[in-house]
Parts: sequence; C-alpha cells; structure tokens
Amino acid sequence: MARTKSFSTAKKQEEAVIVGVITQHQRLEQAEEYLDELAFLAHTAGALVKKRFLQKLSFPNPRTFIGEGKLQEIADYVSNNEIDIVLFDDELSPSQIRNLEHTLKCKILDRSNLILDIFASRAQSAQAKFQVELAQTQYLLPRLTRMWTHLSKHKGGIGMKGPGESEIETDRRILRNTITKLKERLEIIDKQAATQRRNRDLKTRISLVGYTNVGKSTLMNLLAKSEVFAEDKLFATLDSTVRKVNWPEASFLLSDTVGFIRKLPHQLVECFKSTLDEIREADILLHVVDVSHPSFENHIHVVNETLKEIGALNKEVILVFNKIDQLKEPFILGDETIESKQEYIFQLKKSWMAKENYPAIFISAAKKINTDELKTAIINAVAEIKLKIKESKT
Repeated sequence: MARTKSFSTAKKQEEAVIVGVITQHQRLEQAEEYLDELAFLAHTAGALVKKRFLQKLSFPNPRTFIGEGKLQEIADYVSNNEIDIVLFDDELSPSQIRNLEHTLKCKILDRSNLILDIFASRAQSAQAKFQVELAQTQYLLPRLTRMWTHLSKHKGGIGMKGPGESEIETDRRILRNTITKLKERLEIIDKQAATQRRNRDLKTRISLVGYTNVGKSTLMNLLAKSEVFAEDKLFATLDSTVRKVNWPEASFLLSDTVGFIRKLPHQLVECFKSTLDEIREADILLHVVDVSHPSFENHIHVVNETLKEIGALNKEVILVFNKIDQLKEPFILGDETIESKQEYIFQLKKSWMAKENYPAIFISAAKKINTDELKTAIINAVAEIKLKIKESKT
C-alpha cells in the first residue's frame, strides 16, 4: 500500500534494517544478542529498526558480506518498504560497501560507522569533537573511492573517469592534512589536560569504568551528589567528568568517562586514549556491571580487554554489579536454577569474588539499594591506598 504524504515540517525518522551473520564460532542466541545491541545503537542514533536479517555463513562473502540469496531478499524488502539505511553488525570493506550500495540502492552503514556517528552527535567539549573528527577522518580515508564528489565541479558519465581520479587524490591529501592538524590540536589539549591533572590536590583518584549503558553516570550522581547527564541510551557520556567527593570518612576525586562496547572501532580507541588517561592514572577502578543483562560476563571480558589495551588493567578494583532491581526469574547460575533472588545474588557474589579476587558489591544505583555496602568498600579501598602511599614514603 502506498504511503500517504505528510505535509509536516518535522524531520522524518530514518527507517533501517539490521544485518548480521552467524559464523562457525557463534551460537544463534549470541548472534541474536549482537543484533539486539546493534538495534539499540540504531535507536541511540535516531533510527527506527523495521526488520532484522541473519544468515549462517562459514565466513562473510568478500564481495557483499552476505550471500547472494540473502542479499536479494534484503533488496526486495528495502525496495518494497522504502528503507533508508541498511546496518551491518561488522566492519565492511570499501568494496563491500560499494557493492552493497549498488544492489540495495540505499545508505549502507557498518557498525563502526554507526558508532562514530553516535559519538559525533554526543561530543560536547572541543577535545571530544576533535577526537571524533579525527576518528571519522581516519575511517573515511580508505573509503574515499565512493565518496569523493564534494570537490568536483562537474560529474563525469558512467564511472566518472578522467578528472575523477585526480579529485580522489586531492581529497586524500586534504584528509591527510586534516588528520595532521587534528593530531596537533589534540596534542595541545592533551598537554593542558595533563597539567590540570598534575595541579589537582593529592586526593585519591577513583574512576568509573564499564560497558556502555550500565549506569555509571547514575552512580556518579549518587556518590558525588552531582548532576551528570544520564540517559537510557548508549554512550550518554563521552567527556571525562571529574567531581570532588568529601565524605567524613574519606575524600577522593571521582571520574566518569566513555563506556566501552564490543567491537569498538580501533580509530576511537586510539583517539580517545588521551581522554582515558583519567582511568590510567586512577588509584581505584569501580568496574560497573549491569547484572540484569544476560551477557554481563561477556561485558566484563570486553571491559577488561579494553583496559588491557589502554594499559590500565593492573589497578585496585571494586566490582559493582548494578541494576539488581531489574533481575528477573528464572535465576540460573551454571546448570542450577535458584529460587530466591537473594540466594542468587549471594552465590554470584561468592563466585565473582573467588574468580576475580576483588570486592564484589551488588546494588541498584537508581533505587539506592545496598549503596551503604558500596560506600564502605570505597572507604576501605581509599584507606588502603593512603596506607600504601604512606608506607612507600617511609
């Protein structure tokens, strides 16, 4: 049925379909979960996901990522439903994007491009904006062959041969110059930020880390009695936020920064390494986990791998399992089904303290459940850090 035209001046929400593959190393449930996350990313970016497509492949098709039959199925759906964007859950090569655009006749975005777009919309400070622009420019550089036309004074026919190639080289040179200038600007900002960190008083530093959307900003507001922006979308926080916390039993600096995510584009990790200095220079990490998420253990692994990548793994850590108010039956631990939520939490706490050798606290930051235990753990950790510093000086 044809769509009725709207005469409203409001911008139409872009409609999308999402695409993933089930590889030989994945289960169907895992692939579905990854598409759930991609759908949440799309929602965060402002798109409306209309349908999802999954295909089981030993390895992605080097030309089109997916097989010809599945590609035609997607093309038919896109055409019949006037879809604006097709989102893929893996990074696509420039040739794959070009081939997919040719067949699907709509905008093609891979996971990395989508995350970069979200970061660009969320960046507030000059540093964050420069970092995102640098990551986007580095991502764009090898993909210029399909996107170079903005400097062309006239388009050629068919393959736009002739002057097109020189325009591509011109654009590449412009992008390389842009990358150089952005790196120079970021180097100046990084030096200023490093000076500011050195000039802070000698309080213990605590950093909130975790997967994106686990409630770090909500916890920041609770502990520091601040008004940090918190939202039920991915990457609500990009810029590092630092607050002084002065409790009668302990005083410290508490920082919140960008959340981590599976398959975070390597360009972003590189560009945000300076922002993540707050984590690297912290004395204590509060590793916040959404315990109500079915894959919270995988999220812990992703965060630990990212901490390892930025050189911040060997820190004092408190594991903060957040959102216990959102836990739902059945409570399953290993092969055992547990009747009581309290018993489930008790068994989880024992297993994770044994596994990680860290304090493990189970709370709800939003509902302020069990936050006194977390406060006690923080006070004890701060006291231990101060004792170690005192002993090192004697």
